[in-house]
Amino acid sequence: MSELEIERKYVIRLPDQDALSRIDGYECTEIIQTYLTAREGETRRVRARKYPERTVYTETSKLRVDGMSAIEREREIGETEYLRLVSEQAAGTRTIRKWRHSFPWCGLVIEIDVYPEWKRSCIMEIELPRRETEPCIPPFIKTIREVTGERKYSNASMARAFPEELSYL
Repeated sequence: MSELEIERKYVIRLPDQDALSRIDGYECTEIIQTYLTAREGETRRVRARKYPERTVYTETSKLRVDGMSAIEREREIGETEYLRLVSEQAAGTRTIRKWRHSFPWCGLVIEIDVYPEWKRSCIMEIELPRRETEPCIPPFIKTIREVTGERKYSNASMARAFPEELSYL
């Protein structure tokens, strides 16, 4: 499946995860993501997403359109193919592990990725149906800075060099 992905990205203060879990439609999954060799201008990855009752494996390729959007092709794969593809890990990268907290908000989906490398902050992404859609940030989320389009905050870049945690007041 191929579609245009439009998203805004923020570094936020680590929210109260217990409070998040009480939001209607909340879900938490562990994600293990490995970046693969790819053609110039393309990003390829495989992902194991662990739900309480099952693990879903996917292969994804992205062609960046601009800082806010990319053409994304994603397909579900089996565990055997996932393990085979992991062997194609791009040189100089490491596998990323994160916990994704997602929930619906104002008709959109909020995704908060918590990385073990950071202790006080995390990344929030909001996928938008159109470029001109204004994101609806929940009032209990404290943004530190919008980082939409900043390459060092893409997971592909973080697989090479994880950025230093931003300080905030």
